[in-house]
Amino acid sequence: MSAGTRVGFIGLGSMGAPMAEKLLDWRGGLTVCDTRAEVLEPFTSAGAEAAATAAEVAAKCGIICIAVVDDQQVRSVLAGANGVLSTAAPGTVVAVHSTIGDESAVEFAGLCAERGVDLIDAPVSGGAAGARSGRLAVMIGGSPEAVDAVREPFRCFADMVVHAGEVGTGTRMKLARNLLHFISFTAATEAQRLAEAAGLDITVLGKVVRHSDAVTGGAGSIMLRDTTAPIEDGDFWLSILTHVRELGEKDLSLALDLGGRVGAELPLAALALTRFGEGLGVGQGAVAAARENVTPAGRDNGTATRQDSVTAAERESSDTGGPERVTIAERHDATAATPPGPVAQNDSKEDE
Repeated sequence: MSAGTRVGFIGLGSMGAPMAEKLLDWRGGLTVCDTRAEVLEPFTSAGAEAAATAAEVAAKCGIICIAVVDDQQVRSVLAGANGVLSTAAPGTVVAVHSTIGDESAVEFAGLCAERGVDLIDAPVSGGAAGARSGRLAVMIGGSPEAVDAVREPFRCFADMVVHAGEVGTGTRMKLARNLLHFISFTAATEAQRLAEAAGLDITVLGKVVRHSDAVTGGAGSIMLRDTTAPIEDGDFWLSILTHVRELGEKDLSLALDLGGRVGAELPLAALALTRFGEGLGVGQGAVAAARENVTPAGRDNGTATRQDSVTAAERESSDTGGPERVTIAERHDATAATPPGPVAQNDSKEDE
């Protein structure tokens, strides 16, 4: 598919509109479509063509982006009256940016294949702000040929384009990413309750969280391994993630102690303390084990009689992890440049 291929964009909502705006200068031309006539005017004023139906878009465009609300709307846009499949030529690539069910993506791809149309599921991450700045991440499930066809226009609104695998894998990656997102939001509300019960200004806490996460990368900063299996002795990551576990268990335990004193229920913190070490692949540590009154599993054979509290000396020791923090940052840079094994293809500009 040539760089002069016309792109159609169906759905100009809070995400679709800023994504489509980034395509206004696409040299192949842009055709937009939405059920609300008023949202079309800014695009036509800027030189885009408006279409009354999805069928009209498909009759003119070789690449069609769909950014509607849910599975039902995607199905209607594709196969409904005046839908894409009523006019799309064989070889057309349809990209579904909506977050839908992964099984729906596979089903829709099958419907498209019957007409010689190539569907990819291509959900995005980064929100409206990312769309406006051209810094979205797009996770694509589909054939390599279809990915090649959309890579250049997608770079108008995204600086990370990941080919996750076959149809459905883009959606599965988006669901995993958003699971972290919304569990983190729930954890944030728990942290706010603790802070409020302790008499703190929770708006200031929010500023601290946003500031430090911008520096450290937040939860994503530990997502560096290519497996979730337990870490073997001698593995590079063992000492680093063991150190992360010690810091995490110590801080979670202290937060739970504070919650107990101020009357704040912290169910996510309690669950996190129980599962943190195992999730990192290094097994439960002494602090978590002592809180459960069990012997730590695996290689961490700490004492079962250890109390819930952590001594000042232990806190000071745990908080002075400079060398490990430097190493984990250096390792992140190294693995980004030379991945240790098979990974999803990342076509982002940062890696080119």
